[in-house]
Amino acid sequence: MNFDRVRLANFKPYGDADLRLTEGVTVIHGLNGSGKSSLLEACFFALYGSKALDGTLGDVITNGKEETEVGLWFTHDGGSYHIERRLKRYDGRIDHQCTLESTDESDVTRDGARAVREFVTELLRMDAEAFVNCAYVRQGEVNKLINATPRERQDTIDDLLQLGKLEEYRERAGDARLGVEDVLDNRRGRLDQLDDQIAEKEEKGLHDRFNGLESDLSEVTDEIDRYETQREQAKETREAAAETLSTHAEKRETLESVEAEIDEIEAAIREAERERDGHRDAIQEAREQIEAIETAIADQLDDAGLDAASDEPIAARRDELDEREETVREELDDERVSAEAFRNQATNLAGKADDRAERATEVESEADDMADDAEAAAEEVAERESSIEELREEAEALRERFATADADVDREGVADEYEEVQERRGGVRERIAELSADLKNARERVEEAEELLAAGKCPECGQPVEDSPHASGIDEDRERVAELEAELEDARERENDLDDRIAELNELASAADRLDEIDERVETLEERVEEKRDEAEDKREAAAEKRERAAALQEEAEETREVAAQKREEAEAAAARVTELEDALAAVDEAREAVAAIEDRRSVIADEEDAIERRREKRENLEAVNDERRDRLADKRERRDELADAVDEDAVEEARGKKERAEEYLEKVAGELDRLEGRRTELENAIGGVKGEIRELENLRAERESLAERVDALEDLHEETSELEAMYGDLRAELRQRNVAQLERTLNETFELVYGNDAYSHIELDGEYVLTVYQKDGEPLDPEQLSGGERALFNLSLRCAIYRLLSEGIEGAAPTPPLILDEPTVFLDSGHVSRLVRLVEEMRGFGVRQILIVSHDDELVGAADELVTVEKDPRTNRSTVRREDAADLDADELDIAELADD
Repeated sequence: MNFDRVRLANFKPYGDADLRLTEGVTVIHGLNGSGKSSLLEACFFALYGSKALDGTLGDVITNGKEETEVGLWFTHDGGSYHIERRLKRYDGRIDHQCTLESTDESDVTRDGARAVREFVTELLRMDAEAFVNCAYVRQGEVNKLINATPRERQDTIDDLLQLGKLEEYRERAGDARLGVEDVLDNRRGRLDQLDDQIAEKEEKGLHDRFNGLESDLSEVTDEIDRYETQREQAKETREAAAETLSTHAEKRETLESVEAEIDEIEAAIREAERERDGHRDAIQEAREQIEAIETAIADQLDDAGLDAASDEPIAARRDELDEREETVREELDDERVSAEAFRNQATNLAGKADDRAERATEVESEADDMADDAEAAAEEVAERESSIEELREEAEALRERFATADADVDREGVADEYEEVQERRGGVRERIAELSADLKNARERVEEAEELLAAGKCPECGQPVEDSPHASGIDEDRERVAELEAELEDARERENDLDDRIAELNELASAADRLDEIDERVETLEERVEEKRDEAEDKREAAAEKRERAAALQEEAEETREVAAQKREEAEAAAARVTELEDALAAVDEAREAVAAIEDRRSVIADEEDAIERRREKRENLEAVNDERRDRLADKRERRDELADAVDEDAVEEARGKKERAEEYLEKVAGELDRLEGRRTELENAIGGVKGEIRELENLRAERESLAERVDALEDLHEETSELEAMYGDLRAELRQRNVAQLERTLNETFELVYGNDAYSHIELDGEYVLTVYQKDGEPLDPEQLSGGERALFNLSLRCAIYRLLSEGIEGAAPTPPLILDEPTVFLDSGHVSRLVRLVEEMRGFGVRQILIVSHDDELVGAADELVTVEKDPRTNRSTVRREDAADLDADELDIAELADD
């Protein structure tokens, strides 16, 4: 896999950046805090989205911006792809849009953050965590694998090599085996239960019981048929007698009906006469009540203010009372408003008086606080003047330090001199690296030539010495080695001198910075002293003004209280007038009630007179109805006499006797039939129960046969799942051992490249992923016992070995992502940095197509194929990237080094 291009818009410190990346070693360098690591984090975020972030999505959006965009173009396993992620703040949340599409002919597209992350995980065969553990050594995590426990290291490497899937499959097979065991135990228990139930039912002799019950049921059915025949004959006798009784009963019923109608007509006549007498008495009572009401009306005329109880005077009096009520109510409302207004004014004025008195107290307190503040400001003036004197003494001591320094440099020129010497030292270091490489090559040529000479061959052309005209060239190589050694020694001496000079200038620069700080501090303190003096004077004047204001507020409070007392007196007078008007209004209400009572009584008199008239009409109607009833009564009495002569009592008595005897027999036979029906029902139920048990027995036998087959199948399945679980476990263990062996091999090869001819001999990785480092003398060491730089380099070697193992694959080569190292030199000194450079070169030799390194180390910069410079504009706080040709940069640095030597 190769990163081809990354484009950013408002991502962390980047406003707008577009960078193309190529194969080989690319070093991203720049000052601390310029945004180097953010460039690689953007690539990681493009692949895995939020899973690649330590914080939230909102953290990657540039401060002050509402949206960000990240685009990544990459190739992997022959395919080309482009990922685009867009984040936008929207209503307090982050809207995340993501798309992936192929840029070749494969026509692959994915839409949505989850879909893209799942595609990338499947494509690379690693999720975000595996990517970090394998290919991305983030800043500060260089020691992650060595600090991990063996179990954590085992899980990490197993997941990277896809062995975690085998463990997942083994656990699934184990879960399936346990599930089969549970089902099998359940089915076996059910099988035993079925055997017990079948045996229990077979002991009951169900078929013999069934045959006996069928025979008993046939006998009972025959007896029921005989009784039912006799019962039908009795019913026919009863029905004939009943018909005779019915004919005579109808005549008797008609006679009784006519007699009843005669009684009803006689009763109705008597009731009508009583009702006519009642109406007569009610009319008399109504006349007496009218006389009493008229007397009551005459007694109430004075209370109502009337001379007569007629319609016109009553209407006139009602209008007069309405006008009086309206006048009194208007005056009453006005007086109530006046009383409430006076009370409110009095209350408000009293409140204002209290507020002004309280404000006077507060102003007096504020005057006291200002006086205290003035005293405190005066004390602070004294303290700051003492601080100014101490700072001036310290500044004088620092100036004397410049005067006594050996360096010929003043306070203003320290910074320029420091930068100049830094640049000279950088040039010298580049020259040392170049001389070291040339010296190594020259020594190798001399060694090779000496081996050829020892073999009797020319070191330049490989021919026998006696036939070669160039055999003397080895002396020139030896001289070149000596010159390079001497020049390298001189360069290292110049580097030491420059280191000493830099240390001296660094101390002077610190002194210069402190002098600038003191000058600024003294100036600030002097300004503050003057401000505090003015502040103290202002506070004293303000305190005096506030005391005058407090006295004026007290006078205003007393005047306001006097006005409030006057308003209370006016409110009390208005309240007395309100009481008088309310009494007048009550008198109007009493007169109106008297008028209403007179009207009610006159209405009652009218109602009573109407009732008298209605009762007279009812008495006349009742008399006419009774005349009609007397005529009907004579007709009914004549019909009654005719029906009495037609009734035959002897025939009725004979039919009644037959009917009673038939009903007596039917009652007896009904009881016997009920008994036999009950017996038949009992036998039928018993037969049904036996049939049900026979069906249950047959069902139990069928269920047992099916369950026995199921148990056999489950036993076979249990054996298969057990074998499958064991197979996945054995396969994972076998592959892990193969991984351990290959990882130990690649780790030792990488370790040998880094630590060859050093104090360490080899590394051992056991089956539990425990790491042990062996010294040349065979002494074992835990990696934790290594120094900080050695431990960091050891971790990098382990990371690179894992990366090589993934690249080579267990079954053949597999495409891998770029090897990314973010600030790998944090814990390394200069000697260990050289070993890291060697490790990077060897990883290229192993076929790693793309290596990305974030570092500002000069030696790593010198080993780069391409350089990416990251700079931050201090005015806008935005970062920019620039790609440079490493060869051109090396030439420029070589010229600088030569100038430094001159």
